[in-house]
Amino acid sequence: MSLPRYDLTDLRLFMHVAEAGNLTRGAERSHLSLGAASLRIKNLEETLGTPLLRRMSQGVELTRAGETLLEHARTIQRQTERLHGDLQAYSTGLKGRVRIFANTTAITEILPAALGAYLVHHPMVDVDLEERLSPEIARAVADGVVDIGILAGNVPAEGLEMIPYQRDRLVLATPLGHALASFGEIAFAQAIAENFVLLHAGSAIHGFAEQIASDMGTSLSIRIRVSGFEAMCRMIEAGVGVGLIPETVARRLSKSHDIALVSLSDDWATRELKICLRDRNDLPVFARDLVDFLIRHNAETPSSA
Repeated sequence: MSLPRYDLTDLRLFMHVAEAGNLTRGAERSHLSLGAASLRIKNLEETLGTPLLRRMSQGVELTRAGETLLEHARTIQRQTERLHGDLQAYSTGLKGRVRIFANTTAITEILPAALGAYLVHHPMVDVDLEERLSPEIARAVADGVVDIGILAGNVPAEGLEMIPYQRDRLVLATPLGHALASFGEIAFAQAIAENFVLLHAGSAIHGFAEQIASDMGTSLSIRIRVSGFEAMCRMIEAGVGVGLIPETVARRLSKSHDIALVSLSDDWATRELKICLRDRNDLPVFARDLVDFLIRHNAETPSSA
């Protein structure tokens, strides 16, 4: 019995559709028209003799066969990227694309300088960087959706490689003259009844703050959600509310905004940032090189805390 011939374009398209949960968005990510993408998926299903997707009005879901194909397609993608990267190192130098999921602090405060320095000296390497919650980051690394994750906290990560990276401490930012501003340190429970200014709902730090409140059996009173820490500090100094901000960010912005910083005594306020990998040896050479660079750059960069 002859084996079917698997096309890498079809496998990449299937991964994009599965990850997006939508055929149209999967086609867009693959730079294909909807008609061409639909035909490719249909031909793949006919070749395998089984449905891979369940079509619904709101999108698509994987069948059991589709879940199996997705797992193998991701393995093939990783191996193909590693093959390409390892061979490129012998000719034109490091070349490829690295996919990274990271939490709010890493994306806003740590990675801009580190990735900027790396990319300037590695013009053949591109990076896809997205912000996610730490549990989602770990799942994405485990599933092979991304090459590198940067997360914080005690996230279940059985079977994953965790490399200590940086320390992330959250502080409470208040307006000057606020009742809590005179305290050097408080428990978060003392601030839970305050009005809050938070980052947008899709940010990792927003999800983390709401989860902490939920664990305490309550919810936050959110006056406004904003797009970045600069906007947060403007709202806080205007008296709209208080906010949770990484200490390094808060100290930098407190120089240009009228805000007070109050330490939090809660254990969760201090979080260890870690680089999360499925297996460093399975990464393409350009991705392994980036991991090494991030670790080295962190060791050589003075802390701003």
